Amino acid sequence: MKPYPIDCSDSLELDMLGEVRAGFPSLADEEPTEKLDLLKLLVRHPAATFFFRIGGTSMVDAEMDEGDIIIVDRSIEPYNGCSAVCFIDGEFTVKRIQRHKDHIDLIAANPKFDTIRITHDNNFAVWGVVTYVIKRA
Repeated sequence: MKPYPIDCSDSLELDMLGEVRAGFPSLADEEPTEKLDLLKLLVRHPAATFFFRIGGTSMVDAEMDEGDIIIVDRSIEPYNGCSAVCFIDGEFTVKRIQRHKDHIDLIAANPKFDTIRITHDNNFAVWGVVTYVIKRA
């Protein structure tokens, strides 16, 4: 995993065509209803926000599939249950964080993967909190 910094000096403004029904069909809006700046929507703290591409399948049940892009914000304080990019013993991984009194568990979102127990013996840091997942259609 390698972080990619985000350049927010330009905007990425697109037309939003309104609402599309996920239930019963309705007439579609063909005229833009508003402008949507994707960078402003997805990036709250530009200097602390990075992209990563997902490699592997340990987080598939959290809708993070191989090849997806995650947006990670280093300025957000990690909390129990959040998905975060962690640095452990020289390597990056993305997992759910569960803090305990004497250790931290890094929990995969795929039952085929074991929980990683972090103790004082590990070189460990929470690198940043996952804020969005960009899926391929």
